[in-house]
Amino acid sequence: MVATVNFYTSILKPLLFLLDAESAHHLAILALKWGIYPHSSNRPDPVLKSKLWGLEFPTPIGMAAGFDKNAEVFEALLNLGFGFVETGSVTPLAQPGNDKPRMFRLSEDRGVINRLGFNNNGLAPYTQKLKKWKGRGNSGIVGANIGKNKTSEDRIADFVTGISSLAEYASYLVVNVSSPNTPGLRDLQARDNLLELLGAVMQARSECAKQPPLLVKMAPDLSDEDKSDIAEVALETNIDGIIVTNTTTDRPPSLLSNNKVETGGLSGEPLFEMSTQVLHDMYRMTNGNVPLIGVGGVSNGEQAYAKIKAGASLIQLYSAMIYRGPAIAAVIATELADLLKQDGYTNFSDAIGVDHR
Repeated sequence: MVATVNFYTSILKPLLFLLDAESAHHLAILALKWGIYPHSSNRPDPVLKSKLWGLEFPTPIGMAAGFDKNAEVFEALLNLGFGFVETGSVTPLAQPGNDKPRMFRLSEDRGVINRLGFNNNGLAPYTQKLKKWKGRGNSGIVGANIGKNKTSEDRIADFVTGISSLAEYASYLVVNVSSPNTPGLRDLQARDNLLELLGAVMQARSECAKQPPLLVKMAPDLSDEDKSDIAEVALETNIDGIIVTNTTTDRPPSLLSNNKVETGGLSGEPLFEMSTQVLHDMYRMTNGNVPLIGVGGVSNGEQAYAKIKAGASLIQLYSAMIYRGPAIAAVIATELADLLKQDGYTNFSDAIGVDHR
Protein backbone atom coordinates (compact mmCIF):
# COMPACT_ATOMS: atom_id res chain seq x y z
CA MET A 1 0.00 0.00 0.00
CA VAL A 2 2.83 2.41 0.89
CA ALA A 3 4.57 1.29 -2.31
CA THR A 4 1.46 2.21 -4.30
CA VAL A 5 1.42 5.69 -2.76
CA ASN A 6 5.15 6.15 -3.43
CA PHE A 7 4.76 4.99 -7.05
CA TYR A 8 2.00 7.51 -7.57
CA THR A 9 3.72 10.46 -5.92
CA SER A 10 7.14 9.83 -7.50
CA ILE A 11 6.14 8.70 -11.01
CA LEU A 12 2.48 9.08 -11.92
CA LYS A 13 1.72 12.41 -10.27
CA PRO A 14 4.51 14.36 -12.04
CA LEU A 15 3.20 13.06 -15.37
CA LEU A 16 -0.42 13.87 -14.57
CA PHE A 17 0.56 17.33 -13.37
CA LEU A 18 1.94 18.08 -16.84
CA LEU A 19 -1.72 18.19 -17.88
CA ASP A 20 -4.21 20.81 -16.77
CA ALA A 21 -6.31 19.74 -13.78
CA GLU A 22 -9.50 18.90 -15.68
CA SER A 23 -7.69 16.86 -18.37
CA ALA A 24 -5.88 14.91 -15.64
CA HIS A 25 -9.23 14.22 -14.01
CA HIS A 26 -10.68 12.85 -17.26
CA LEU A 27 -7.60 10.63 -17.63
CA ALA A 28 -8.11 9.31 -14.08
CA ILE A 29 -11.72 8.45 -14.91
CA LEU A 30 -10.57 6.56 -18.01
CA ALA A 31 -7.95 4.69 -16.00
CA LEU A 32 -10.60 3.59 -13.52
CA LYS A 33 -12.90 2.52 -16.35
CA TRP A 34 -10.13 0.45 -17.90
CA GLY A 35 -9.20 -1.15 -14.59
CA ILE A 36 -5.64 0.18 -14.59
CA TYR A 37 -5.69 0.93 -10.86
CA PRO A 38 -5.31 -2.19 -8.68
CA HIS A 39 -7.98 -3.28 -6.22
CA SER A 40 -7.24 -2.70 -2.57
CA SER A 41 -6.06 -5.95 -0.98
CA ASN A 42 -6.60 -4.61 2.53
CA ARG A 43 -9.56 -5.90 4.49
CA PRO A 44 -11.11 -3.08 6.52
CA ASP A 45 -10.27 -3.24 10.19
CA PRO A 46 -13.36 -4.18 12.25
CA VAL A 47 -12.83 -1.04 14.36
CA LEU A 48 -13.95 0.99 11.33
CA LYS A 49 -17.26 -0.77 10.66
CA SER A 50 -20.51 0.98 11.48
CA LYS A 51 -24.22 0.95 10.75
CA LEU A 52 -26.08 4.15 9.92
CA TRP A 53 -29.51 4.66 8.32
CA GLY A 54 -29.77 0.88 8.09
CA LEU A 55 -26.65 0.80 5.88
CA GLU A 56 -23.52 -1.12 6.85
CA PHE A 57 -20.36 0.89 6.15
CA PRO A 58 -17.13 -1.17 5.98
CA THR A 59 -15.15 2.01 6.70
CA PRO A 60 -16.21 5.62 7.29
CA ILE A 61 -13.94 6.89 4.47
CA GLY A 62 -15.96 7.85 1.40
CA MET A 63 -15.47 9.61 -1.92
CA ALA A 64 -17.16 13.01 -2.06
CA ALA A 65 -19.42 14.15 -4.87
CA GLY A 66 -17.73 15.83 -7.82
CA PHE A 67 -15.25 13.12 -8.75
CA ASP A 68 -17.67 10.68 -10.38
CA LYS A 69 -20.21 13.19 -11.71
CA ASN A 70 -21.81 10.83 -14.22
CA ALA A 71 -21.79 7.62 -12.14
CA GLU A 72 -19.19 5.98 -14.34
CA VAL A 73 -16.56 4.60 -11.95
CA PHE A 74 -18.15 4.21 -8.52
CA GLU A 75 -17.60 0.45 -8.54
CA ALA A 76 -13.89 0.93 -9.26
CA LEU A 77 -13.68 3.44 -6.39
CA LEU A 78 -15.29 0.97 -4.00
CA ASN A 79 -12.68 -1.57 -5.09
CA LEU A 80 -9.93 0.93 -4.23
CA GLY A 81 -11.00 0.81 -0.59
CA PHE A 82 -13.58 3.57 -0.26
CA GLY A 83 -16.28 2.62 2.24
CA PHE A 84 -18.89 4.44 0.16
CA VAL A 85 -19.03 6.65 -2.94
CA GLU A 86 -21.18 9.69 -3.60
CA THR A 87 -21.82 10.21 -7.31
CA GLY A 88 -22.96 13.43 -9.02
CA SER A 89 -23.86 16.22 -8.79
CA VAL A 90 -26.47 15.38 -11.39
CA THR A 91 -29.06 17.78 -12.83
CA PRO A 92 -32.29 16.86 -14.64
CA LEU A 93 -30.95 18.07 -18.01
CA ALA A 94 -27.43 17.68 -19.31
CA GLN A 95 -25.39 20.87 -19.16
CA PRO A 96 -21.84 21.78 -20.20
CA GLY A 97 -21.00 23.79 -17.09
CA ASN A 98 -18.95 26.97 -17.04
CA ASP A 99 -16.34 28.04 -19.58
CA LYS A 100 -12.88 26.45 -19.47
CA PRO A 101 -10.41 26.64 -17.84
CA ARG A 102 -12.43 26.03 -14.68
CA MET A 103 -10.33 23.75 -12.46
CA PHE A 104 -7.00 24.76 -10.94
CA ARG A 105 -4.47 23.07 -8.69
CA LEU A 106 -2.90 24.97 -5.82
CA SER A 107 0.03 22.57 -5.58
CA GLU A 108 1.97 24.45 -2.92
CA ASP A 109 -1.15 24.39 -0.72
CA ARG A 110 -2.43 20.91 -1.66
CA GLY A 111 -5.67 22.55 -2.70
CA VAL A 112 -7.96 22.86 -5.72
CA ILE A 113 -10.18 25.66 -6.99
CA ASN A 114 -13.03 24.75 -9.30
CA ARG A 115 -15.84 26.63 -10.98
CA LEU A 116 -17.13 23.68 -13.00
CA GLY A 117 -20.79 24.62 -12.66
CA PHE A 118 -22.50 21.21 -12.42
CA ASN A 119 -21.21 19.93 -15.77
CA ASN A 120 -22.85 16.53 -16.29
CA ASN A 121 -24.62 14.31 -18.81
CA GLY A 122 -28.04 14.62 -17.19
CA LEU A 123 -30.36 12.50 -15.11
CA ALA A 124 -31.46 9.90 -17.68
CA PRO A 125 -28.10 8.19 -18.39
CA TYR A 126 -27.02 8.65 -14.76
CA THR A 127 -30.14 6.86 -13.50
CA GLN A 128 -29.64 4.02 -15.97
CA LYS A 129 -26.12 3.40 -14.68
CA LEU A 130 -27.29 3.10 -11.06
CA LYS A 131 -30.27 0.98 -12.13
CA LYS A 132 -28.07 -1.40 -14.12
CA TRP A 133 -25.57 -1.75 -11.27
CA LYS A 134 -28.27 -2.43 -8.72
CA GLY A 135 -29.96 -4.83 -11.10
CA ARG A 136 -26.86 -7.01 -11.10
CA GLY A 137 -27.31 -7.50 -7.35
CA ASN A 138 -24.17 -5.61 -6.37
CA SER A 139 -23.53 -4.56 -2.82
CA GLY A 140 -21.80 -1.36 -1.79
CA ILE A 141 -23.03 2.05 -0.71
CA VAL A 142 -23.49 4.49 -3.58
CA GLY A 143 -25.07 7.88 -2.93
CA ALA A 144 -26.58 10.30 -5.43
CA ASN A 145 -25.92 14.03 -5.15
CA ILE A 146 -28.64 16.11 -6.82
CA GLY A 147 -28.38 19.68 -8.14
CA LYS A 148 -30.42 22.11 -10.20
CA ASN A 149 -29.95 23.23 -13.78
CA LYS A 150 -28.41 26.68 -14.18
CA THR A 151 -31.29 27.95 -16.35
CA SER A 152 -34.12 26.28 -14.45
CA GLU A 153 -37.05 28.54 -13.61
CA ASP A 154 -38.39 26.16 -10.93
CA ARG A 155 -35.38 25.19 -8.85
CA ILE A 156 -37.35 23.11 -6.36
CA ALA A 157 -38.87 21.08 -9.20
CA ASP A 158 -35.37 20.08 -10.32
CA PHE A 159 -34.61 18.55 -6.93
CA VAL A 160 -38.00 16.81 -6.79
CA THR A 161 -37.34 15.30 -10.23
CA GLY A 162 -33.98 13.98 -9.06
CA ILE A 163 -35.41 12.48 -5.88
CA SER A 164 -38.29 10.77 -7.70
CA SER A 165 -35.97 9.31 -10.36
CA LEU A 166 -33.19 8.06 -8.09
CA ALA A 167 -34.86 6.97 -4.85
CA GLU A 168 -35.17 3.37 -6.02
CA TYR A 169 -31.53 2.99 -7.02
CA ALA A 170 -29.35 5.13 -4.71
CA SER A 171 -28.21 4.06 -1.23
CA TYR A 172 -28.81 7.63 -0.06
CA LEU A 173 -29.75 10.98 -1.63
CA VAL A 174 -28.18 14.41 -1.19
CA VAL A 175 -29.80 17.77 -1.89
CA ASN A 176 -26.90 20.01 -2.90
CA VAL A 177 -27.72 23.65 -2.12
CA SER A 178 -24.15 24.72 -1.44
CA SER A 179 -22.11 24.80 -4.64
CA PRO A 180 -20.76 28.33 -5.17
CA ASN A 181 -20.71 27.89 -8.96
CA THR A 182 -24.45 27.91 -9.79
CA PRO A 183 -26.02 31.39 -9.47
CA GLY A 184 -28.60 31.64 -6.69
CA LEU A 185 -28.13 28.07 -5.47
CA ARG A 186 -26.77 29.00 -2.02
CA ASP A 187 -29.87 31.17 -1.44
CA LEU A 188 -31.69 27.88 -0.84
CA GLN A 189 -29.80 27.56 2.47
CA ALA A 190 -31.79 30.48 3.93
CA ARG A 191 -34.24 29.27 6.56
CA ASP A 192 -37.57 29.74 4.74
CA ASN A 193 -36.18 28.59 1.40
CA LEU A 194 -34.63 25.51 2.98
CA LEU A 195 -37.84 24.63 4.79
CA GLU A 196 -39.78 24.85 1.54
CA LEU A 197 -37.21 22.80 -0.38
CA LEU A 198 -36.84 20.06 2.21
CA GLY A 199 -40.60 19.84 2.59
CA ALA A 200 -40.95 19.30 -1.15
CA VAL A 201 -38.19 16.72 -1.53
CA MET A 202 -39.27 14.78 1.56
CA GLN A 203 -42.80 14.67 0.20
CA ALA A 204 -41.44 13.40 -3.12
CA ARG A 205 -39.44 10.71 -1.33
CA SER A 206 -42.49 9.62 0.67
CA GLU A 207 -44.25 8.86 -2.61
CA CYS A 208 -41.46 6.53 -3.80
CA ALA A 209 -41.56 2.76 -3.35
CA LYS A 210 -38.07 2.90 -1.76
CA GLN A 211 -37.24 5.70 0.65
CA PRO A 212 -33.48 6.02 1.11
CA PRO A 213 -31.88 8.41 3.60
CA LEU A 214 -32.07 12.04 2.52
CA LEU A 215 -29.28 14.51 3.35
CA VAL A 216 -28.55 18.15 2.64
CA LYS A 217 -25.09 19.52 1.80
CA MET A 218 -24.18 22.90 3.28
CA ALA A 219 -21.54 25.54 2.59
CA PRO A 220 -18.77 26.57 5.00
CA ASP A 221 -19.21 30.30 4.29
CA LEU A 222 -22.02 30.92 6.76
CA SER A 223 -22.67 33.13 9.77
CA ASP A 224 -23.50 31.62 13.15
CA GLU A 225 -27.11 32.66 12.54
CA ASP A 226 -27.13 30.84 9.19
CA LYS A 227 -25.71 27.70 10.77
CA SER A 228 -28.24 27.89 13.59
CA ASP A 229 -31.06 28.19 11.06
CA ILE A 230 -29.87 25.13 9.16
CA ALA A 231 -29.58 23.17 12.41
CA GLU A 232 -33.10 24.16 13.44
CA VAL A 233 -34.53 23.26 10.03
CA ALA A 234 -32.73 19.91 10.11
CA LEU A 235 -34.22 19.10 13.50
CA GLU A 236 -37.66 20.39 12.52
CA THR A 237 -37.86 18.40 9.29
CA ASN A 238 -36.12 15.26 10.60
CA ILE A 239 -33.76 15.26 7.65
CA ASP A 240 -31.52 12.18 7.85
CA GLY A 241 -28.19 13.98 7.80
CA ILE A 242 -26.06 16.97 6.82
CA ILE A 243 -22.89 16.98 4.74
CA VAL A 244 -20.46 19.51 6.23
CA THR A 245 -19.11 21.16 4.04
CA ASN A 246 -18.90 22.05 0.36
CA THR A 247 -16.07 24.20 -1.05
CA THR A 248 -15.37 27.73 0.16
CA THR A 249 -15.23 31.07 -1.64
CA ASP A 250 -12.91 32.31 1.10
CA ARG A 251 -9.18 32.61 0.43
CA PRO A 252 -7.08 32.08 3.56
CA PRO A 253 -4.11 34.48 3.73
CA SER A 254 -1.80 31.47 4.08
CA LEU A 255 -2.30 30.42 0.43
CA LEU A 256 0.94 30.35 -1.58
CA SER A 257 -0.11 29.31 -5.09
CA ASN A 258 -0.56 31.88 -7.83
CA ASN A 259 -3.84 30.17 -8.67
CA LYS A 260 -5.36 31.50 -5.45
CA VAL A 261 -6.69 34.44 -7.49
CA GLU A 262 -9.02 32.20 -9.52
CA THR A 263 -12.73 32.41 -8.74
CA GLY A 264 -14.65 29.33 -7.65
CA GLY A 265 -14.79 26.97 -4.72
CA LEU A 266 -11.61 26.12 -2.82
CA SER A 267 -11.16 22.56 -1.56
CA GLY A 268 -8.30 20.47 -0.20
CA GLU A 269 -6.10 21.04 2.83
CA PRO A 270 -6.69 24.84 3.03
CA LEU A 271 -10.35 24.03 3.79
CA PHE A 272 -9.62 21.66 6.68
CA GLU A 273 -9.69 24.05 9.63
CA MET A 274 -12.75 26.00 8.46
CA SER A 275 -14.80 22.93 7.56
CA THR A 276 -13.90 21.15 10.80
CA GLN A 277 -14.97 24.20 12.82
CA VAL A 278 -18.33 24.29 10.99
CA LEU A 279 -18.69 20.56 11.64
CA HIS A 280 -18.01 21.15 15.35
CA ASP A 281 -20.60 23.94 15.38
CA MET A 282 -23.27 21.87 13.61
CA TYR A 283 -22.82 18.94 15.98
CA ARG A 284 -23.26 21.30 18.92
CA MET A 285 -26.23 23.11 17.39
CA THR A 286 -28.03 19.85 16.61
CA ASN A 287 -27.09 18.35 20.00
CA GLY A 288 -25.56 15.42 18.15
CA ASN A 289 -29.02 14.33 17.01
CA VAL A 290 -28.41 14.66 13.25
CA PRO A 291 -25.75 12.44 11.63
CA LEU A 292 -23.04 14.52 9.97
CA ILE A 293 -20.66 13.67 7.13
CA GLY A 294 -17.40 15.58 7.53
CA VAL A 295 -15.71 16.67 4.32
CA GLY A 296 -13.03 19.25 3.59
CA GLY A 297 -9.27 18.89 3.61
CA VAL A 298 -8.91 15.31 4.83
CA SER A 299 -5.68 13.78 3.55
CA ASN A 300 -4.53 11.52 6.40
CA GLY A 301 -5.80 9.47 9.31
CA GLU A 302 -5.14 12.19 11.89
CA GLN A 303 -7.38 14.64 10.01
CA ALA A 304 -10.10 12.01 9.59
CA TYR A 305 -9.91 11.34 13.32
CA ALA A 306 -10.24 15.07 14.06
CA LYS A 307 -13.45 15.16 12.00
CA ILE A 308 -14.88 12.20 13.89
CA LYS A 309 -14.04 13.71 17.27
CA ALA A 310 -15.66 16.98 16.13
CA GLY A 311 -18.87 15.11 15.36
CA ALA A 312 -18.65 13.32 11.99
CA SER A 313 -20.30 9.93 11.64
CA LEU A 314 -18.66 9.50 8.23
CA ILE A 315 -15.82 11.19 6.30
CA GLN A 316 -15.47 12.16 2.65
CA LEU A 317 -12.50 13.29 0.56
CA TYR A 318 -11.67 14.14 -3.04
CA SER A 319 -8.77 16.58 -3.44
CA ALA A 320 -6.43 14.37 -1.40
CA MET A 321 -6.66 11.71 -4.11
CA ILE A 322 -5.15 14.21 -6.57
CA TYR A 323 -2.10 14.68 -4.37
CA ARG A 324 -1.70 11.24 -2.76
CA GLY A 325 -3.10 8.91 -5.39
CA PRO A 326 -5.67 6.11 -5.74
CA ALA A 327 -4.60 4.21 -2.60
CA ILE A 328 -5.57 7.16 -0.38
CA ALA A 329 -8.77 5.65 1.06
CA ALA A 330 -7.08 2.44 2.17
CA VAL A 331 -4.11 4.35 3.60
CA ILE A 332 -6.30 6.71 5.62
CA ALA A 333 -8.42 3.80 6.86
CA THR A 334 -5.31 2.02 8.17
CA GLU A 335 -3.99 5.19 9.83
CA LEU A 336 -7.36 5.92 11.41
CA ALA A 337 -7.74 2.39 12.75
CA ASP A 338 -4.32 2.62 14.41
CA LEU A 339 -5.18 5.95 16.05
CA LEU A 340 -8.50 4.65 17.36
CA LYS A 341 -6.86 1.56 18.87
CA GLN A 342 -4.15 3.67 20.48
CA ASP A 343 -6.89 5.57 22.28
CA GLY A 344 -8.60 2.37 23.37
CA TYR A 345 -11.62 2.42 21.05
CA THR A 346 -13.05 -0.85 19.78
CA ASN A 347 -15.32 0.95 17.31
CA PHE A 348 -14.92 4.40 15.82
CA SER A 349 -18.58 5.21 16.50
CA ASP A 350 -17.66 5.57 20.19
CA ALA A 351 -15.33 8.45 19.27
CA ILE A 352 -17.94 10.47 17.36
CA GLY A 353 -18.27 13.90 18.98
CA VAL A 354 -15.85 13.11 21.80
CA ASP A 355 -14.54 16.69 21.66
CA HIS A 356 -17.92 17.80 23.01
CA ARG A 357 -17.84 15.52 26.02
